[in-house]
Amino acid sequence: MDSILVVCVGNICRSPVAEALLKKQFPDKSIWSAGLAALVGKPADPLAQAVATQHGLDLSEHRAQQMTSWMCTRADLILVMESAHKRELEQQQPMSRGKIHCLGDLGPSNLFEIADPYRQAVQAFEAAHAAIDRGVRYWSDRIRLLS
Repeated sequence: MDSILVVCVGNICRSPVAEALLKKQFPDKSIWSAGLAALVGKPADPLAQAVATQHGLDLSEHRAQQMTSWMCTRADLILVMESAHKRELEQQQPMSRGKIHCLGDLGPSNLFEIADPYRQAVQAFEAAHAAIDRGVRYWSDRIRLLS
């Protein structure tokens, strides 16, 4: 499992944080993020950057990009923030179904959604960051077991 794609909607709040956390866990893997309706070329949201900085992450170089079919083909694992994203991506990319998972899927009957903090107060970004970190820690252990 060498290529991991992280997907949200705009690719400026949640997926850049998950990408940075995963890169910290797996510096030798190919990890990138994209959006289902990306704000192409935009940097990470200032509040997402501020909260990430407080946790030792640097999102300053991030620029949003639109999810494409080649990204799904290239990725060994695709992690999304909400079950609605999973359904949408599975419809758009049916050949990728088996490798699309929710970051908040921590096993049977333990699934949580990572709410979009876009245009909300800093507390929403802090909550999203904590949820993303929880999901990344779980998935990092699974990735290590599968690698």
